[in-house]
Amino acid sequence: MKTNYLLPHKYKRIGWVLFVLGLIAGGYMILTGYEQDVLNMTVFSIHSDDAIFGEAKGFFQLVENDILDELIAVFIIVGGLFISFSRERIEDEFVYKLRKDSLVWAVIFNYIVLLLAVLFVYGFTFFDVLVFNMFTPLIFFVFRFHFMKYKSQSHEE
Repeated sequence: MKTNYLLPHKYKRIGWVLFVLGLIAGGYMILTGYEQDVLNMTVFSIHSDDAIFGEAKGFFQLVENDILDELIAVFIIVGGLFISFSRERIEDEFVYKLRKDSLVWAVIFNYIVLLLAVLFVYGFTFFDVLVFNMFTPLIFFVFRFHFMKYKSQSHEE
């Protein structure tokens, strides 16, 4: 099966390292309320309206920011994309169908979770749900795809 949009298989290993490191670091930050300025630096901002947390307002400027949370987000997103869109060792029609079905399932499940959050979560906690919602399609896809692949291999034996 010809799939031009998939990366070479070697990216999958890099993806798993980034993804797992990002999930562990993100989980640690959330569970411990980690709020230190470990990687505080001046960064370019397209738009900053930080009236609550600082005085920087406007477009296209340099601002002070701790980039640890951005790095964690990049690790999760890039790792998840590498895992999701790297070829399997054997990329056949079954794997293609599994990938497609898992992607559809992940999007539907993600929006069900978001819909429930819209209906039942309020205030600043809803912002946390939106932040998590950036990552959930990739997380749901990765786990569903690999679970279904594992399940199909165990049935073949």
